[in-house]
Amino acid sequence: MTEFTPPNPAFEALVRETVARQQVMSTLGAELTSVVPGATEIRFPFRQEMTQQHGFLHAGIVTAVVDTACGAAAFTLMPEHTGVLTIEYKVNFLAPAAGDYFVARGRVIKPGRNVMVCTGEVVAIQGERETTIAVMQTTMMVVRDRPNIVG
Repeated sequence: MTEFTPPNPAFEALVRETVARQQVMSTLGAELTSVVPGATEIRFPFRQEMTQQHGFLHAGIVTAVVDTACGAAAFTLMPEHTGVLTIEYKVNFLAPAAGDYFVARGRVIKPGRNVMVCTGEVVAIQGERETTIAVMQTTMMVVRDRPNIVG
């Protein structure tokens, strides 16, 4: 994995605070478990009320969390007083979302001044078994000079 030097030394605290402000993450029971320059992990539980008609975790839930992991990974490499917004993503679902809990991993592939490209992966954990259930590629925008969009 590529090693990055974040332009903001307080990146970890800012990423944690930004993700904590996302009420959807707390609604889903998602917890930011790892923050390093260019990468994050978010753990979230299987909950019956978040399933689709076949009893699997709904794709929209999976996508929301891995999008947040990718955005948070990009935000680790952004300067102070900026914000992050997703401008595009593509996701492939590889297996049904069934497990005791899930881990979404976001990682920056290509940082840039205005946009960053990230990759994401979601794994289902069932006992000791880990299965990749989705992969995502995203483009994140670095938002500047918009006081209402910081973080």
